[in-house]
Amino acid sequence: MTLLLGALLAAGLLLTASPWLWPPRASVPKEPRDTVLIRLVREAGFSGTPRVVITVMVAGALVTASVLWLATASATLALVGAVAAASAPMVYLRSRRLALLRLRRALWPDICDLLVASIRVGMSLPDSVSALADSAPAPLRPAFARFARDLHATGRFDTSAEKLKEALADPVADRIVETLRMAREVGGTELTTVLRALSASVRAEAALRAEVEARQSWIRGAAVLGAVAPWVILILLLLRPEGASAYASAEGVLVILVGAGVSVLAFRLMLRIGRLPEQRRWFR
Repeated sequence: MTLLLGALLAAGLLLTASPWLWPPRASVPKEPRDTVLIRLVREAGFSGTPRVVITVMVAGALVTASVLWLATASATLALVGAVAAASAPMVYLRSRRLALLRLRRALWPDICDLLVASIRVGMSLPDSVSALADSAPAPLRPAFARFARDLHATGRFDTSAEKLKEALADPVADRIVETLRMAREVGGTELTTVLRALSASVRAEAALRAEVEARQSWIRGAAVLGAVAPWVILILLLLRPEGASAYASAEGVLVILVGAGVSVLAFRLMLRIGRLPEQRRWFR
């Protein structure tokens, strides 16, 4: 009993002194990680929040379902239409992101050439990048203008360069920015040579991709036509009373649902066949 009381007394004293023996550490707030939707919105060139995208998805689904229900009186088709309308904003964001990547792919060699010209005339590396706010191609000027403002406000090249990478959201931009950051940290006289080699590599890759994508454009056209045409015919059939009654049965509902699944699978398969692998962003 004496040992038990002594152990309890020691434990109580230890717990009493614990706030001074082990003071609580200041918790460092963690920065919220970007979700897939936030990253997709940013890479598509928009500054809106995911809440706007979700609102558009819900509104589009409700409007499409209501129109199809009033036109065809088919609850199954209205459900399929609501799902398709809800996924349309995501499809648009992905297509816009790919379009921006294709557009910028042809502009990065010019950016490298402008940087080489600025460095050769004696401008510092931060000033060379800031000057792109006026001399860069028009689609890229806003990002470099924000970089110039942020660099002027903070004076920190690394932080401003990191924000520039997030604003551009492009694999080639990551390579260029990381090359500039390394050159600023460790120095070196081969920066212009590296930028010229990178410009030649990007220009050759852009030309090859443009040629292959032009030859495979018929695959995307066939995928869209093959996915849309059956549903246009189905809507025309449902506008007639006998067609509406036929597809209102259990067999008709099963046909619509199976057709929706087959259409989605075939559409994604055709796009996968005609899509070239995109570069990954290794430095984000």
